[in-house]
Amino acid sequence: MAIFYFGVIILIERVALFIDGSNLYNGMRDNLDNTRVNLSELIKQLLKGRKLFRAYYYNAPLTDDYKDGLREGQHRFFESLRRIPYLTVRLGRLYRRHDGSLVEKGIDVAIAVESLTLAHADAFDTAIIISGDSDYIELVEALQRMGKHVESSMFKNQSAGVLIDYVDHFQPLDELDWEDILF
Repeated sequence: MAIFYFGVIILIERVALFIDGSNLYNGMRDNLDNTRVNLSELIKQLLKGRKLFRAYYYNAPLTDDYKDGLREGQHRFFESLRRIPYLTVRLGRLYRRHDGSLVEKGIDVAIAVESLTLAHADAFDTAIIISGDSDYIELVEALQRMGKHVESSMFKNQSAGVLIDYVDHFQPLDELDWEDILF
């Protein structure tokens, strides 16, 4: 976005964040042994002073076969996220495969559809995808073809090396100030 101010054009970079919640949760669990995140502070550090258009957090609610305490804790977490200004929570679903394992459904597609829709509306200049999932490579390329900058952020040991090769910038989560992010 450009603003004309006293004869000077000032460029303000608008950033949209797309957070794959399960990917972030697993990375924090495996790398920090703590999943209690102040998402506002995480977003602030990733923005690096740029203007937030909006952040989107995607996850899937736990199924009924999880302990009540875990489901209630996740529900309280989702509700706390809904109180963060300029943050939207989008929920997918968990699907049980024939072998009994659970897989998230709808998250990757929701991130792709929302980011492409917003890019088409020219709502942001830069997309930050908080995930290391190489499934997002075609999304990254599509956003770049639309003239958008695309960044990815995830822990170094969980980032698909292939995705890093496609984004304009990779910000390792390992390099953030986690003392301010965790509680």
